[in-house]
Amino acid sequence: MYGRKKLKLGTMIHGVGEKISDWRHPDIPSDASVSYDFYKQQAQISERGKFDFVFIADALYINEKSNPHYLNRFEPITILSALASITSNIGLVSTLSTTYSEPFTAARQFASLDMLSGGRAGWNVVTSGLEKTALNFSKEISDHPNHEMRYRMAAEFVDVMKGLWNSWEEDAFIRNKETGEFFDPRKLHTLNYEGEFFSVRGPLNIGRSPQGEPVIFQAGSSRSGITLSAQKADAVFAIMSTLEEAQRYYAEMKEQTAAYGRNPDDVIVFQGISPIIADTEEEAERKYEELASLVTIEQALPFLGRLFEHHDFSRYPLDEAFPVLGSIGENSFRSDTDRIKSEARIQNLTLRQVALREATPRTPFMGTPEQVANLIEAWYEKKGTDGFMLIANLPSELEAFVDKVVPLLQQRGVFRKEYEGITFRENLGLPHVTNRHSLISQP
Repeated sequence: MYGRKKLKLGTMIHGVGEKISDWRHPDIPSDASVSYDFYKQQAQISERGKFDFVFIADALYINEKSNPHYLNRFEPITILSALASITSNIGLVSTLSTTYSEPFTAARQFASLDMLSGGRAGWNVVTSGLEKTALNFSKEISDHPNHEMRYRMAAEFVDVMKGLWNSWEEDAFIRNKETGEFFDPRKLHTLNYEGEFFSVRGPLNIGRSPQGEPVIFQAGSSRSGITLSAQKADAVFAIMSTLEEAQRYYAEMKEQTAAYGRNPDDVIVFQGISPIIADTEEEAERKYEELASLVTIEQALPFLGRLFEHHDFSRYPLDEAFPVLGSIGENSFRSDTDRIKSEARIQNLTLRQVALREATPRTPFMGTPEQVANLIEAWYEKKGTDGFMLIANLPSELEAFVDKVVPLLQQRGVFRKEYEGITFRENLGLPHVTNRHSLISQP
């Protein structure tokens, strides 16, 4: 029915919720962010729905105003390693910052997860936007790199990671007990990398996984983020509020990918959505209002402030025009802060309206299973995306999507009924990554 790859689906496991007051909802376990049973349940529901991956986000700085989930949560690679043992097909994707990590340690962690899971690891490449993160890594706030430098670092970081993942060819380990030959030294390659930001000798002390190397994700719709994705990523995350915005982003992402000499089909675009599903439109609206009612303006202001380097919005009048912030926000979550400034200006929004909108955004993917399935199919068919990552505000929404929306998508031939392979790359329809030294070392 469709010439493109079938629709791809993933889900973010977000503990007590993405938003600041989700944890107060009676359906969310108050310890979900540090509950193995909760993560296990969400992963197994996602795999039952034949999803491509589960995703664990991360950040490295908190304060007393941070969202509850950020205050007390698992380190991503640790929990994904545990989930690897109770799943069989689903991809396991983790955020890791290129601003405050070392490539050798990171390459070893992801290679281990990839080996442990049989080739199901993915890495979401991010830069750390909050400048006070520097204080957790023996640095001063003044040492925090600006937006442009962070993305230069990220590009180099990815190159080093890929170089380390090429330390061993696929058949390097012979393990011949009779001859005493454990590995073929011709198939071991030392990196000897010297760059602007990193100096790494290598080689990595773990071999290659069945998929060759982890799937690389990148999140961000700024100019720097799109460039990095087009050059390095296998998949990208974005969150657009309308199909038209999604189509523009999709077209730009594919065009940029082609401009760097890559096949646009080998960079899969995912749109993040928070569906609300019910038997009737009225019931879906009631569920949204119930969630929105949990948030006060006193909570919404610091939630908004985090995006702007924890800027104190309480100093401004609530019911006057959104304040002119100048460059505030440009060195943090730029794609979000640019969007917020633009929407506030164009739509003449007050600070109260902006804060509550950001804290309790209204999703277009709200309604009956048929209505949600129709929107999913339309965004996919009209090239607004290649797939979706669910950011479920309530655990029950993931289950409702799997049990009520996925069967409709399967009946329409949009989404798979069974996994195509064992590795993450196979299921995404991406090629196995062959060691770049293999052809060179052949006799």
